[in-house]
Amino acid sequence: MRNYTTRSEEQTFELAIELAKCLKSGDVLALYGDLGSGKTVFARGVAAGLGITDEVTSPTFALVHEYHSGGKSLYHFDMYRVSGYESLCSTGFFDYMDMQGILLVEWSENISGYLPENAIKITIQRIGDDVRQIEIENLSLESCQDGGEN
Repeated sequence: MRNYTTRSEEQTFELAIELAKCLKSGDVLALYGDLGSGKTVFARGVAAGLGITDEVTSPTFALVHEYHSGGKSLYHFDMYRVSGYESLCSTGFFDYMDMQGILLVEWSENISGYLPENAIKITIQRIGDDVRQIEIENLSLESCQDGGEN
């Protein structure tokens, strides 16, 4: 587990770009954090790091947004309104896990019992106006700084 402190949205975005260098198809990113903590900023950075140039927005009402670029796919979920197994199944979450792509899940707290054990857990805490404490479990950024498997 590693802890990072970012002092602006730009730093949070850049950290996520670095994390994206380490990702490979089939990875699940489980984002945890309160409203306004920076989960969607982080998601934008991951997308940018994967070479996705589309505008990334929170899929609050759609539940999932799909992004594709250069043979890479990112499936961005918002589980804020999801509770229970049946509700989760209705999102298509388990079908997406079988697809060739990376899943990024905001509000993972609501489905934590259904996430794979090897999910990359990212907890974002707001500790000041622009300051965020970001804890990353199950992935070491240092091991893939020079171009991890995308």
